[in-house]
Amino acid sequence: MQANETFRLMDEAGRSGRPFLFGIDFEMDEGFFVPDPLTQDDILFEVRGIGNAPAPAAKKAVPVTFSSAPESLTVYTRRFERIRQALMRGDSFLANLTIATPIEMNIGPDEVFRRSHAPYKILLPGRFVCFSPERFVHINKEGLISTNPMKGTIDASLPDAAEYLLSDYKETAEHHTIVDLLRNDLSRVARHVRVARFRYLDRLSTNRGDLLQMSSEITGTLPNDKRQDFGSILRELLPAGSISGAPKEATLEAIREAEGQKRGFYTGVFGYFDGESFDSAVIIRYIELLPDGSYLFRSGGGITINSQCADEYNETQQKVYLPF
Repeated sequence: MQANETFRLMDEAGRSGRPFLFGIDFEMDEGFFVPDPLTQDDILFEVRGIGNAPAPAAKKAVPVTFSSAPESLTVYTRRFERIRQALMRGDSFLANLTIATPIEMNIGPDEVFRRSHAPYKILLPGRFVCFSPERFVHINKEGLISTNPMKGTIDASLPDAAEYLLSDYKETAEHHTIVDLLRNDLSRVARHVRVARFRYLDRLSTNRGDLLQMSSEITGTLPNDKRQDFGSILRELLPAGSISGAPKEATLEAIREAEGQKRGFYTGVFGYFDGESFDSAVIIRYIELLPDGSYLFRSGGGITINSQCADEYNETQQKVYLPF
């Protein structure tokens, strides 16, 4: 389905109060729309505890084997330098650079979905499985819209990890930039936009150890006549600022050149409307299913003028994990 058709169906269903599940890819070319999603099992999903996932079977879990074969630092450096050129020219102040890492595991995507602990999960058969920690936008029945950009990651086992992350100059500058971008984006559709919470930390459990991630919350109020126009609202806000950069248009051009391929549904958004409230997630922590049966784990991070190539490369691999 084309993304424009998905946006249209979202507007129609929202105005009539009919529940739906949706997804939009990063390039806003492709989408999907599922009416009454709790009554189907073609696409499995869970949004903050609500979804259609079957109850787990009462059996002993199979020990998981998981390995990755990341691209070399030399290859990554070429991508990094293309982004750095844009930063040095002033074309961009912050750019999210992503890569695709081949992985091997002894379980399938359906088992990854079932065993993952994440606030947002979705399995699109034959395409991808996602276990995202990052909300995109939430809209309640009173028209309050909120977004929670996530920027800043650190290994939670490091000494004084929380203090280090909160005081790190590069991470702080990156987070300020993305909060400003999302505040401006939200102002395109809402009034009384403000930063409700600034730089709070969440702990994520993974098969490779815990991570700390930094987020903020930005809120606003939608006009009364636009509160259910979910497709039109997302059309204005996408692509998500936290996985593109600022300023958005020039940064997207640099990203396209550095990455050399389309992202597809990776770093797009998916979400669920239950008839009253609307919630959505950025499609990160993403395993892509290839036609030959192999898997790619897509990951990335924000690049600023203060970024060090080796550190950013390591962060892309730190994010290649299973949330078990």
